[in-house]
Amino acid sequence: MKKTIFSLLLLTVVLPSAAQQVQLLPFGNFDQWITRNIKESGVIGGKQKTIYAIGPTQTINGQVAYHNKGGSPWATSNVMAHVSGIYKTNLSVYKEPHNGHGSCAKLYTHLEGVKVLGLININVLAAGSVFVGEMQEPITSASDPMKKLNYGIPFTRKPKALVFDYAVKLAGGNSRIKQTGFGGASKVAGMDMPDVLLFLQKRWEDAKGNIYAKRIGTMVTRFVSNTSWRNGQHFEIHYGDITKTSYYKNYMGLNYVQRYAKNSKGKMVPIKEIGWGSASDTPTHLCLQFDSSHGGAYIGSVGNTLWIDNVGFVY
Repeated sequence: MKKTIFSLLLLTVVLPSAAQQVQLLPFGNFDQWITRNIKESGVIGGKQKTIYAIGPTQTINGQVAYHNKGGSPWATSNVMAHVSGIYKTNLSVYKEPHNGHGSCAKLYTHLEGVKVLGLININVLAAGSVFVGEMQEPITSASDPMKKLNYGIPFTRKPKALVFDYAVKLAGGNSRIKQTGFGGASKVAGMDMPDVLLFLQKRWEDAKGNIYAKRIGTMVTRFVSNTSWRNGQHFEIHYGDITKTSYYKNYMGLNYVQRYAKNSKGKMVPIKEIGWGSASDTPTHLCLQFDSSHGGAYIGSVGNTLWIDNVGFVY
């Protein structure tokens, strides 16, 4: 895992919509994007596809595995897969204008379709996701998708709140679908909601390469209604054990979803949260993720959309 402490790269700016000083994460204003032009394999149509990454403005042509560039801490669900010799892309995060504020990130839930040899149709539900860390490209299988995410970045500060601009458009309805590409769609109870998850962890690694963590800080929000742009919104980060608080929900708990990180041996291993740290502890890593659908891999409602911009912290 890279030793760079991204907290040292934070940009200090004063946003017009906020009374407090906000320190943006690198590339957190989403004004710079990398354009990737990739030709998919002939067996699935051979089309030239364009997908995007968040980082210093440039263009990458060809079937090139992407790794974070220019000090950008951001990865997305825009990926290139290479499965059984076939190249395929997914595009669910877009660059869009933000009402005179430069550009923003649009996260969109959709069905990614594949037609093999023009005969066999395969559809997969794909949500838009932006997170700090790295995606392990190329994706080589559809199994255990969380294992492809090197989750989190080194970070040792303790901000009071996460700040960002956002807008929401919900697909609506009281149920979602699960569509993995194998068989038809199945119904999943509950309204689809975009979300944002922030965990501050104190990690360590044992001699065998296992990664353990204590949870130091937590902020999880699910968006339950449509909104136009709300700029400079503050979301308080809660420190220590929050399980006895009135705002605690089970999805804020330890290991609610199994996540992975690359250890010092270069192997992807589970992050094992073994307990809650205290409010006085210093974190070693920041985990931050935005999603257009909250249900995890292959679950959501087509059309759910989350726009985000100007992501940073107040201290």
